[in-house]
Amino acid sequence: MNAESEVDTVQPFTISIEQEILDDLLARLDNVRWPDETDGAGWAYGTDLAYLSELCRYWRDGFDWRVQEARLNALPNFRTEIAGLGIHFVHVRGQGERPLGLIATHGWPSTFFELLKLVPLLTAAESDHGSTYDCFDLVIPSMPGYGFSDKPRERYFSARVPAMWVELMSQLGYERFAAHGGDIGGGITARIGQQFPERLVGIHVTNVYGSVADGSPPSPAELALSEQEQRWESEEGAYEHQQQTRPQTLAYGLNDSPAGLAAWIVEKYRAWSDCGGDVESVFSKDELLTNITIYWATQTIASSFRPYWDSRNNPEPRPWTTISVPCGIAIFPKDLTTPPREFAERSYNVQHWTEMPRGGHFAALEQPELLAKDIRSFFSAL
Repeated sequence: MNAESEVDTVQPFTISIEQEILDDLLARLDNVRWPDETDGAGWAYGTDLAYLSELCRYWRDGFDWRVQEARLNALPNFRTEIAGLGIHFVHVRGQGERPLGLIATHGWPSTFFELLKLVPLLTAAESDHGSTYDCFDLVIPSMPGYGFSDKPRERYFSARVPAMWVELMSQLGYERFAAHGGDIGGGITARIGQQFPERLVGIHVTNVYGSVADGSPPSPAELALSEQEQRWESEEGAYEHQQQTRPQTLAYGLNDSPAGLAAWIVEKYRAWSDCGGDVESVFSKDELLTNITIYWATQTIASSFRPYWDSRNNPEPRPWTTISVPCGIAIFPKDLTTPPREFAERSYNVQHWTEMPRGGHFAALEQPELLAKDIRSFFSAL
């Protein structure tokens, strides 16, 4: 499974944002037109004005994109063409004999950057304490319409991503491989398991899709999950409804205003992480702004919304089917919802189940050690 050659379409890629784009960003940050807010509002109405002002000042005066760009380029970046689109990915080969190919897919509002802390944890053969590990050849792509991958222009394109990832792994020489993902990436990973089981050793995810509609009556834990989902939709789901119904309307403001873009994204990093209301207790300003700057510089916020519209409006949705390959599932307590194992077992072949002690939606960036340990544990057992 350790590929020795790659097809000709795979080419090394260097991330390089034009200085004109960075200069324009600074000018826009100099001229933000701030709204007022209710006295003592804090985060109750949405992103806190005081915090966003502080973050944007740092973006303007303290954040150095060129430093972050150099760190990203220290990893082996590539581009290839699949289904007529240029696809960006990081490909880091593991140490030791015959590392297992593992493709890891990010979600929204993340980019490939969210997963990069996993690189040393999954590709090194030995820990700091001298323990030896099974290793992975780690492939981290930017989804179509995100970051440094091309933007699809046709409707319902997102349904093609599972097949594209199988093609990407074929280009890299992996006939059988492993897959990991969370959020949208968890859905893509599950779909690979449904559609291409013969290509997979197994899948590992941090969220669970599916339904109890066609099975046995829901358990008490599943009824509690349904209530949890309804509360979450009521309190947190406005962004999803907007992105599913009128994404283009929203995109004009966020593509034009860096403060607007930062407000839309940082609110999710605060609300969906295990930070106790202090987002910088989990993520540094540099981490938050590296992710946001990738969206800004590549102008991909609009295209990142489209999978939401696709999933709601596709007139021929692919049915949800049982996943036969071995599945490892890690549930982080502050993720959007926390399903019970019996719900996952309705359609996932659950061979490994972990309820984490801490962490939230952005597990790879927030709790990379816990996540990497769980990935290793699951796949080593296979």
